[in-house]
Amino acid sequence: MSEPTLPLNGVRVLDVGTRIAAPFCAGILAEQGAEVIKIEQPGTGDFLRSLGPFHDGYSLFWAVEGRSRKSVTLDLRQPQGQALFRSLAGTVDIVCENFRPGTMERWSIGPADLDPRLVMVRISAYGQDGPNAELPGQDLLGISFGGLLNLCGEADRPPVKPTITLSDHLTAIFAAQAAVALLYARDRDEGGTGGVVDASLYGAVLRVLEWTIPHHDRTGGTRAREGNTVATAAPLGVFESGDERFVSVVAASDPHFRLLCSLLEMPGVLADPRFSTARARAEHRDLANGFLAEWVAQRSAATAVDELRAAGVPSALVQTADDIVADPHIRARGDLVAVDDPVLGSLLQQAPYPRLNGTTPIPTGAPLLGAHNTEVYCDLLGLTEREVDDLTCRGII
Repeated sequence: MSEPTLPLNGVRVLDVGTRIAAPFCAGILAEQGAEVIKIEQPGTGDFLRSLGPFHDGYSLFWAVEGRSRKSVTLDLRQPQGQALFRSLAGTVDIVCENFRPGTMERWSIGPADLDPRLVMVRISAYGQDGPNAELPGQDLLGISFGGLLNLCGEADRPPVKPTITLSDHLTAIFAAQAAVALLYARDRDEGGTGGVVDASLYGAVLRVLEWTIPHHDRTGGTRAREGNTVATAAPLGVFESGDERFVSVVAASDPHFRLLCSLLEMPGVLADPRFSTARARAEHRDLANGFLAEWVAQRSAATAVDELRAAGVPSALVQTADDIVADPHIRARGDLVAVDDPVLGSLLQQAPYPRLNGTTPIPTGAPLLGAHNTEVYCDLLGLTEREVDDLTCRGII
């Protein structure tokens, strides 16, 4: 059976980013069918290759973030390296980069130096312009400056950062969608041009702050940390079970609240004015969440979830990695795939997401540093093997 044709088959991408944001953007495009060529610094490669956790000295972070692309080495700080980059850029549709603003211009490989049909994704901490544009910044600064970190954690404690690199990944998703939009606009019109996607780490976070800014605009109020509850809805939250696991429950709507009251054998609660409407329940959320918390605490997490689901109340176990790899629903949908890694062999990883037309392609493993130098420089750019060897000896590739 032949591999399905994915939407971006025929699109070629240069990934000239490092760490997470720009490479993840390119990785999304790769999993939708694009050919991605990753440019890495000779000798060291992407920073993620040196970031743990490790297995036998090999980065598991790199194993998942570096997959589905080809690796070539190129020193962009050298004029001949910059010339090679311009040649490579002339063969692609999209470039993804996350240098500090102005860096690529100083190397004469900015948008003005390249084909106007190119779509360039530019990811940075604060965007390509503005007072903060040239400041350094990574994920933590993105969620801080964008306003999310202030909302994470318990109300009476300091903010708690998410464990994953949230602003990097979120920005990459927005940027990938925008790149495809520009590519579509370019190809829709004869003689169309590409364009620049200016994506800041804080901007992606700011965009998903829901009602935070309008609320401040109209009331002057500042949205506060709420822990595992929500100020505008109840009962809703994360509740500890009798076996010291955690269960998430969302029963704030009137239909779900009625189902919950039936399950908890508390029909009289429906007539109580403190719980008779969604707004009233939100105003008395400590009470509404309290009787649900007591009920969950009397059961194992698995039992609580089974009973809630059987009653029609939305709920889920707060899953660990152990739970995820064993979960029958995740297994049935193919949400985890075995990737053939060049170092570790078969390695279980998250599958590409979302599925397109019911298809989940299997990613290729994260490449060894410079593994595709000959293929790209000789087959794509037409260099001879002797020229490639000479460039390697001079540290340009």
